[in-house]
Amino acid sequence: MSGDTAPAAAVRPAGTGGRGRWRLVMLALLTLLAACAKPDDRQTVTFWVMGYEGEIVARMMPEFEREHPHIRVDLQKLPWLSAHEKLLTAFAGDSLPDVSPIGNTWIPEFAVLDALEPLDEEIAATQGFDAGDYFPGVWDSGVVDGRTYAVPWYVETRLPFYRTDLLRKAGIDEPPASWDEWRAAMAAIKQAAGPGNYAILLPLNEFEPLLSLAVQQPEPLLRDDGRYGNFRSAGFRQSLSFYREMFDQGWAPAVTNNQISNVWDEFGKGFYSFYISGPWNIAQFKERLPAAQQGDWMTMPLPGPQGPGASLANGTSFVVFRGSRHKAAAWELIRWFSQPDVQVRFHTMTGELQPRRSPWRTPALAEDVHARAFRDQLERAVPTPKVPEWERIATEMRLIGELVANRRMTVDEAAEELDRRADRILEKRRWMLDQARTAGATR
Repeated sequence: MSGDTAPAAAVRPAGTGGRGRWRLVMLALLTLLAACAKPDDRQTVTFWVMGYEGEIVARMMPEFEREHPHIRVDLQKLPWLSAHEKLLTAFAGDSLPDVSPIGNTWIPEFAVLDALEPLDEEIAATQGFDAGDYFPGVWDSGVVDGRTYAVPWYVETRLPFYRTDLLRKAGIDEPPASWDEWRAAMAAIKQAAGPGNYAILLPLNEFEPLLSLAVQQPEPLLRDDGRYGNFRSAGFRQSLSFYREMFDQGWAPAVTNNQISNVWDEFGKGFYSFYISGPWNIAQFKERLPAAQQGDWMTMPLPGPQGPGASLANGTSFVVFRGSRHKAAAWELIRWFSQPDVQVRFHTMTGELQPRRSPWRTPALAEDVHARAFRDQLERAVPTPKVPEWERIATEMRLIGELVANRRMTVDEAAEELDRRADRILEKRRWMLDQARTAGATR
């Protein structure tokens, strides 16, 4: 029946009405705009950054991208606790970023894996890049087998924080500069402090205090190109003896820092007068000590056997990974962060210490009285042994040091045991080096 059929005017193809025609016009305009738009020909650099510094870098990236309009930075922030494992997993999966800051003790490991791009040519070709402006030991931490694989970003070294008022009370007018002066100061402080208080805190769950004493000796901690431990050397025994003496004399309590309320409060209470730590605690002591005590503490260079001694060149350095497809752009990122003015801004935002001398002449660093000792100490900072196994060996040093402090092992026994443990850890390294030598001899 004709009544079952709609009028012709009522039957319209979809999209041919007013609303449909508007959609078609908008689609045509968008297509035209897309055709006229310039393609994004910027290079995308993947950049992994660990810890709180990742938040700071995110705030700095717009400035970098404005100055480098041909580069876009794809920033990924990682927690420090999982960063090492994530980097190794990415290496195994051929998915490492273009560039990243990594811990200085990780550099030898990734260099052995052939995961890092040598940077010597870029450094030499970059106008105004002054490698000589870096503190020598800090720069050397990125050099493995004569090739530069890393450029320092920020540096951590360790030295004593001390209570100026308690030293004066004990009759000590100047901070000690040698071990003998330090011995005399600690003995006087312990006598003045009375029962239950001490001269120094050397937490048994940290290897850094003992290692800081050990690197002051002329003998290396490992021998034969890192094949064996060298802990039976006279120098290490001397350092270990001094370490034990501080516990034997009652100058240091045999505790971990988990066995006290916290290091800042106990420092303020006078539980100890010396505490070997890093630059991050400048801000902590400023924040946590009451206003009345802000004039009662200072930092000092680490005393050495005969005078001001060496300390550790720890910290974080930039690397370019060998698999990067944007090495030139990755180097631009490193070069930008290495500029003194950028380093000063980074210090202002984070409190991290800078690895170059020139930024230390700016008011932000030069006028910080608590940072001055770190500037002095960095001239004598030295890298740890450049073997991938070093962190495992350092853990054994901590365990052995705890036994020595608790008088469960003599200095001689500890030195021999530490050599045995180090030699066992380095067994694979010896095999690999011997294989490489044999292969080279048969060519």
